[in-house]
Amino acid sequence: MADEEVPAQGLALKTGPLLAGAVLIGIGSLLGLAGLAIAGAALGAAARRYVNNMEVPPSELAKQNLAKARAAASAGASAWRDGAAQPAISDQ
Repeated sequence: MADEEVPAQGLALKTGPLLAGAVLIGIGSLLGLAGLAIAGAALGAAARRYVNNMEVPPSELAKQNLAKARAAASAGASAWRDGAAQPAISDQ
């Protein structure tokens, strides 16, 4: 009986492969972050060039479109107030 091995309780893991996996995950994460930074910088530079080459800056376009939307909303509200008493479609 003394020569028999007693099985270990719980989960027996070898630490070598776990450590190697952790190191590879860390290296992969760093490479992924580096790629993300490079791609982000390239996209940012392209966007900056695009905006600089525009004839009208985006802020001015936004102001113009907001003015158009306000005018349309005002015209719609005015038409609704003026035409609310008359039916839009006759039953005849």
